[in-house]
Amino acid sequence: MATTPAPPQAPPKPTWDPRPQPPFPWLRPTIRIRLTLLYGGMFLIAGILLLSIIYLLAAQAINTGNQPLFKIVSFSSLKVSSENCPAINTTDFNQAISQCADHQRQVALDNLLSRSLLALLGLAVIAFAFGYAMAGRVLSPLGRITRTARAVAGSDLSRRIELDGPDDELKELADTFDDMLERLQRAFTAQQRFVGNASHELRTPLAINRTLLEVQLSDPNAPVELQQLGKTLLATNERSEQLVEGLLLLARSDNQIVERKPVDLAEVASQAIDQVHAEAEAKGVRITGECGPAVVQGNGVLLERIALNLVQNAVRYNVAEDGWVEVTTDVRHGQAVLSVSNTGPVVPAYEIDNLFEPFRRLRTERTGSDKGVGLGLSIVRSVTRAHGGHISAQPREGGGLVMRVTLPM
Repeated sequence: MATTPAPPQAPPKPTWDPRPQPPFPWLRPTIRIRLTLLYGGMFLIAGILLLSIIYLLAAQAINTGNQPLFKIVSFSSLKVSSENCPAINTTDFNQAISQCADHQRQVALDNLLSRSLLALLGLAVIAFAFGYAMAGRVLSPLGRITRTARAVAGSDLSRRIELDGPDDELKELADTFDDMLERLQRAFTAQQRFVGNASHELRTPLAINRTLLEVQLSDPNAPVELQQLGKTLLATNERSEQLVEGLLLLARSDNQIVERKPVDLAEVASQAIDQVHAEAEAKGVRITGECGPAVVQGNGVLLERIALNLVQNAVRYNVAEDGWVEVTTDVRHGQAVLSVSNTGPVVPAYEIDNLFEPFRRLRTERTGSDKGVGLGLSIVRSVTRAHGGHISAQPREGGGLVMRVTLPM
């Protein structure tokens, strides 16, 4: 009795990062720290040089002024004692005076050096703190540019830097960035206008065609061939409407969501399961769900589109017999997670990223599938990014995928 061979396993997806990593990441300080080290290092070098010059000049001055003005030739019954000079083991008074003066000179130079080093250390701490503050002030225009860029990333193209000050390199950078934002805003406005016009121009004739076809199909006296042709044209028209709606939704969802409301992913997933339940029964696919509460801030309609597209794809791209789809929602590490797993064909790991591109399907032609228009996962990725989230896909052992959407709460 011949046994059915096991399905081929998908090749593992590379887990390494192709970009070379620095050998010592902790040796890459920020530019503010580098500027602080530069300012403080320059002060230290200048202080050390100044201290060395003062020390040499002081030593030279003491040596020059230490020449004796007189010399005792003879004297009787003279006793000398000193608490500052060490014990002098000599009978020559002139030599004793010279040794004591040398000792006092060395003590004075040592005191000058130690106190100068302490003063240099204190001034170095002040210099580093002052350099850190000055580096922050110098880099403040860059921080302003960064904040504006983040605001622009949130689809607020009306923001401008408008940096004041002298015509230096930072102002030139800010003005160039403002000019770029102006051009982007004009292009984005033109795109929105085009999307609105395209929506009207494309929806109207498709709606008229659908109405005419439905009227014709409602005629009970129409020939069978004409009814069959009308059903085919109606299905084609419906597919075109789905394509238009998908393209318009994809264009709108590429931006950040401005108006956000609390949305429970569990409710969104439950609604998606209810909408796809009839299609799943027709294909013999069993849908199970464990939807725990996971409330996020976002657009309810777009989040429902995420769940609906994922569940529809999981049902349509499934096995012919004994297929199943599992939908779960929960909170992990402070983020809401929507996970959709399904049985299905084996998906190579290197083709995962291509599935999120528009009109891309697994081993099918661009127009060679009746399972959709090829925009489902593209819309899911676009909407997820608009909500500040992330979507990932992993091949299942034996076939199928595990789609996981992570959204901030």
